Amino acid sequence: MGSRYVRPTTGGLERAAYPVPMSSADAATEPATGPAPVVTGARLASAATAGAGVGVLGGLIGLGGAEFRLPLLIGLFGFAALHAVILNKAMSLVVVLVALPARLAAVPFDALASHWWVAANLLAGSLAGAWAGATWATRMRSGTLHRVLAGLLLLIAGTLVASHLSVIPTADLARPVQVAAGVVAGLGIGIVAALMGVAGGELLIPTIVLLFGQDIKLAGSLSLAVSLPTMLVAFARYSRDSSFVVLRENLRFVTAMAAGSFTGTLAGGLLLGAVPTGILIPGLAALLVLSAVTVWQHR
Repeated sequence: MGSRYVRPTTGGLERAAYPVPMSSADAATEPATGPAPVVTGARLASAATAGAGVGVLGGLIGLGGAEFRLPLLIGLFGFAALHAVILNKAMSLVVVLVALPARLAAVPFDALASHWWVAANLLAGSLAGAWAGATWATRMRSGTLHRVLAGLLLLIAGTLVASHLSVIPTADLARPVQVAAGVVAGLGIGIVAALMGVAGGELLIPTIVLLFGQDIKLAGSLSLAVSLPTMLVAFARYSRDSSFVVLRENLRFVTAMAAGSFTGTLAGGLLLGAVPTGILIPGLAALLVLSAVTVWQHR
């Protein structure tokens, strides 16, 4: 049971002055945005620490960790669902931009350029998917968006287990079928990435390996080439919504958490291999499942 705040105005009722009891059914139909939490010094320190923890988890599996950051933004820091997605998208974009030079150093640009068609194939679907996903997120009610996010967290958990604990077979498809499948896969990945505010590497990498038969190391770099334009499209769509103001209102929070995330990602990369995969991946998948339950139940 929550409360919503209303006051009489010349145009009707709007949130503000005094609480009116709100049923759980009403809560499910509330907009996916709400008042931004107050930012204090302690909150900034917590944001940096949480970001570092998320970065370590992501670095251990070669990802940015945004799928772990989203539940924290909602459950720990109290952001409304849509605000959490927008903040997560902003921080994911920062982490990807900072990580891109390091990734290009690991995989020469020439190697990427010779496989430009893979990125182009996926982008043909992911750009449209990103715009559509961001549009749907801005129009969903809070209860609906929480449930969608919970379902997507379960999807990421399943993908994580499937791609790390088993050998991903390569699909042997005729080129026209492969191209069509790439567009469809890109569309779905773009939608998921926009709805969750993530880069989408956890879905792009296994897709590139499975569908196009690329080496996993090269797939990681190609995923960034697809993620960056896809994220920019989703970001542009979110910027057209009034809820985008959450970035300006929480700029210091975003900076602190993004800095922590990047630092943690580097540390996690250095620790890569320190924890046996047979323990790490099921543990992270279980954490995502627990996060999904928390987000589903969040009010």
